[in-house]
Amino acid sequence: MNSGAGKYDAILVVSFGGPEDPDDVIPFLENVLRGRRVPRERMLEVAEHYQQFGGISPINQQCRDLIAALQSELTEHGPPLPIYWGNRNWHPLLTDTLQKMSSDGIQNALAFVTSAFSSYSGCRQYREDIAQAQHAAGDHAPHVDKLRVFYNHPDFIDSMQDRLRAAMEKIPPERHDSTLLIFTGHSIPLSMAEGCAYRSQINEASRLVAEAFPNQPWRLAYQSRSGPPTQAWLEPDIGDELLRIGDKTKSSDVVVVPIGFISDHMEVIFDLDTEAQAICKRIGLNMVRAETAGTHPLFIRMIRELILERTEGCEPKSLGECGSGHNECPDDCCPIQLATN
Repeated sequence: MNSGAGKYDAILVVSFGGPEDPDDVIPFLENVLRGRRVPRERMLEVAEHYQQFGGISPINQQCRDLIAALQSELTEHGPPLPIYWGNRNWHPLLTDTLQKMSSDGIQNALAFVTSAFSSYSGCRQYREDIAQAQHAAGDHAPHVDKLRVFYNHPDFIDSMQDRLRAAMEKIPPERHDSTLLIFTGHSIPLSMAEGCAYRSQINEASRLVAEAFPNQPWRLAYQSRSGPPTQAWLEPDIGDELLRIGDKTKSSDVVVVPIGFISDHMEVIFDLDTEAQAICKRIGLNMVRAETAGTHPLFIRMIRELILERTEGCEPKSLGECGSGHNECPDDCCPIQLATN
């Protein structure tokens, strides 16, 4: 998407979406998995995860909370832009939202995607879905520019450091020195990872957050893989890593930091709060899970600063040595590159 002409007149929050009723679960998962080689048995297994929580994913309410906080931030500090919300996989769907924006006369919008990192699933696929929704909305669909990835933005890092500090406070101070930090991100196929900066970005974000506790040992693990067993995905898996820790270290405490997610949605509350926590209880590890950025005031301020980079030409902010990244994604950015066997 090239930069739009003229002044931006709206913000579009684009998220993954999730079911809000038990009857939504299977249609939602069929939308998510359409065109992907995921066994139906795996889909039904994931469906059961949702049903354990009443068939409701918390992600939509978390989006509502984020939008309310961002609207308050923009109303108070500017720019006073209306916020629209569209999901890739469940209502409110992007196509419906783009049609609503078109009927409201919106011409140029900035999209905030609820993913901090560059990958096909976390960036390019969102851009493709926006393009499809624009096509469905017709000739008067608004132009949409995506805000850049923000994995190393100071306010994202600071908000996650605050979440980490709060988690550490739940462990007795005398045990802090032996506490291990484990950062987690969503696993992706290895073939996909080789075509993007996802792995290096999530490692860099973890390193920057860990600087809040400079003497604390930390490592990175992955979670939530969904592909066939024959396909290589990023490892180590968080469950396997916890079992290794239980076997090989004297640590009695771990803090799990879901750096790869910006809200406590289903893959956090099931894969970490349920499955990983169960492993820890079985092997005698005390596991504390840090919250995600959510509606942390610094995170909300960060979104506004990303907007100002595009509306006012403000200097991009970043930590570390990787820089702020690009605003306009090149055509060859984050190809899917899935294995065929």
